[in-house]
Amino acid sequence: MLAPEQFLGFLLAALLLTASPGPDNLMVLGLGMSRGRKQGMVFGLGCALGCLSHTLLAVIGVSAVIAASPTAFTALRIGGGLYLVWLGLGALRSTGGQSAAAGGAPARSLKRLFAEGLLANAINPKVVLFFLSLLPQFVIAANGNVPGQMLALGLTFTLQAAILFGLLGYFAGTVGAWLERTPGAGKWLDRLAGTVFIALGVKLIVSR
Repeated sequence: MLAPEQFLGFLLAALLLTASPGPDNLMVLGLGMSRGRKQGMVFGLGCALGCLSHTLLAVIGVSAVIAASPTAFTALRIGGGLYLVWLGLGALRSTGGQSAAAGGAPARSLKRLFAEGLLANAINPKVVLFFLSLLPQFVIAANGNVPGQMLALGLTFTLQAAILFGLLGYFAGTVGAWLERTPGAGKWLDRLAGTVFIALGVKLIVSR
């Protein structure tokens, strides 16, 4: 469905954007270091799959409505910022005592992390605008089936984000496991992650 040069050009742009410092990858890094590689990877997968919602919005044109409405965009921006602050406060309240005993973290914990990553990405208004502005630039109208092209581009972005976030969560967890040998490291890593979450949330709320 996508021409080779179309696919490669978009993939390069997507990789550069995903690898650059931003809320999603910083949260994956912080969570992977403070909670472990599995938790970081699950949260990262949730963040990546959250891109599917933006893809669908771009395909059906709802993103254009959000971008054209200052009120809708402001509400989404503030809501996303408040959610990040809420995640940060939860991390600050943590005792840092992740219990790996008794079989490790329960499945519900991983499901919750996945859902939090999914929601954190899905309510990020900057990602909405990114998909709205970037995807159409790589669509070749002459090839027909514009919605299909946009869908393929969105799936490409989601797949590469899942791979990069997974690697980031994996290696962040390795660093976190090493740091856990230091007494009290888990608590301070939680505080660091919580501070990052809150700072990103406040920045999103006050940004224009």
